[in-house]
Amino acid sequence: MNDPKIPADQAVQQQFRAAMRRLAASVSIVVAQGDDGPVGMAATSITTLTSLHALLEPAAPLAISLLSRDQKEVSAAFGGALRGTERFGVGIWNAGANGLPQLEGAQANLECVIDAMLAYATHSIVIARVLQVRTSNDVDPLIYQDGGYL
Repeated sequence: MNDPKIPADQAVQQQFRAAMRRLAASVSIVVAQGDDGPVGMAATSITTLTSLHALLEPAAPLAISLLSRDQKEVSAAFGGALRGTERFGVGIWNAGANGLPQLEGAQANLECVIDAMLAYATHSIVIARVLQVRTSNDVDPLIYQDGGYL
């Protein structure tokens, strides 16, 4: 996937930009490692990680899957319809290089490591370094607006 003429960090930057072009107020699944296995949640903004907050710390791995339009059931499961590891029973999940699940068929999967966290009012800003990016060929995001999917 990487062009041997492009240094690895530059290739990841290019892949990250390509992945972010697919993020249009879309629904994402964010996964962190819990004591008993992976923990995930659906987010309409990858800056909203409230239910994962206690698991987030510098150097911890993080995985983000940008959902495709046909993955509404996955969003519902991670949005609160199911709890804990039951959520990973919806959709097809494969282990990424960092050991966290990645959603098959997602528009993009990002493997990250948390570099820093900054407390801000009732939230924390999580700064993560993207280590690997996998994108699909199609650009068809799952978009959530005003209480429903478009």
